[in-house]
Amino acid sequence: MSTAPSDQSTLWELIKDIKFGMLTHRHRDGSLQGHPLTTQNKSIDEGSVLYFFISHKSGMASRLREDGNVNMSYADTSADNYVSIAGTASISDNQAKKEELFTPLAKAWFSGGASDPDLALLEVRITHAEYWNAKDSKVTQLFKMAKSAITGERPQNMSEHKELHVS
Repeated sequence: MSTAPSDQSTLWELIKDIKFGMLTHRHRDGSLQGHPLTTQNKSIDEGSVLYFFISHKSGMASRLREDGNVNMSYADTSADNYVSIAGTASISDNQAKKEELFTPLAKAWFSGGASDPDLALLEVRITHAEYWNAKDSKVTQLFKMAKSAITGERPQNMSEHKELHVS
């Protein structure tokens, strides 16, 4: 099943202003490791790919070359929005894409700019996404939880939860 344009738009709206996402991948010993990364996209493309800059020399880059199964998670706690994205990661040297996405802030990590030989473009092709998006204000949420505590009934309609399958 592919993602409807409105689902893809909603997903992008939920993550576009979050400065850092957490990339989780499998370490060689089987344990899971997480790394904060900055999403470089200016929008989400029709290929449902997220882009990040990492170092070619990093241990993460070598592990991702061996096993590209990853999870990206994003949280906007002020708005009670949470996103979990499963995908397949690959390392790219697409120079045109690096130049398109490179910003002055990235220069702090890669002083040679978009042509820095250590700059690797990490592409995460989204295969599945899930999000929880609060519909109510914090006051309304607190009211619903208080009511639930008094009545013993589970609070209803606290957030929108949607699962997306991207192909």
